Amino acid sequence: MTKSGIIIQARTGSTRLPNKMLLPFYENKGIFEIILQRLKESPINIPVIIATTPNESDKRLIEIGNKYGYNYYIGSEENVLRRFIDAATYYRLDNIVRICADNPFLDLNALDNKIAQINDSFDYWCYAKHNYTPTIKTGFGFWTEVVTLKALKKVAISTSEAIFNEHVTNYIYSHPKDFNIHFERINKEIEENADLRLTVDTKADFDLLKEIYATIVSNKINFSALEISNLVKENPQWLNIMRHETLKNVK
Repeated sequence: MTKSGIIIQARTGSTRLPNKMLLPFYENKGIFEIILQRLKESPINIPVIIATTPNESDKRLIEIGNKYGYNYYIGSEENVLRRFIDAATYYRLDNIVRICADNPFLDLNALDNKIAQINDSFDYWCYAKHNYTPTIKTGFGFWTEVVTLKALKKVAISTSEAIFNEHVTNYIYSHPKDFNIHFERINKEIEENADLRLTVDTKADFDLLKEIYATIVSNKINFSALEISNLVKENPQWLNIMRHETLKNVK
């Protein structure tokens, strides 16, 4: 029987926004802790592993993970692919649910749905736009992806290019004929909200998403992709900032 687990990649050494994992985001908690807290309070019951780096500053992430009862793995900072392979091997995971800790608005119902559909038929399972672009390549920030350890090992022996070592699953969806892939189409209404950007990369992202998060909590809005997308759409001033940050980062 195969074993599935969540691996959260996180580090404090961001170039564009140093220490973004730990900066106070809501009620004096950082986005990393908020994600862990939301997972802990959810019905999701597969193992959660924090995959971080040997950097001294990343020990704080391990401490926060311990607070919520989660295990950790320390691996390569630059070769994130190797970090995932080694973490999954150490914890004997066959299927990896990959979470990037930049996304405080994760749709946990969608995540639960994805976990329920894990089987041995696919090397890679992701939410995607209708043109088959995985949402990991967008700034939506709602969805995770599932990949097998076997597929990651295949990537590791197929290429040594830095881009594929840094972006764990990029090689898989760039070479769809070499892998068995399932693309779960996202809601068209969300996809059409093209300026939507709910991932934290810059200071402007952080400040805006902090405001949006507080608005959602205070108004008791569900943390679902569609409801959050609709909320942002109703606030064009937010979309203007998101559009600006996206264009700035493309240049």
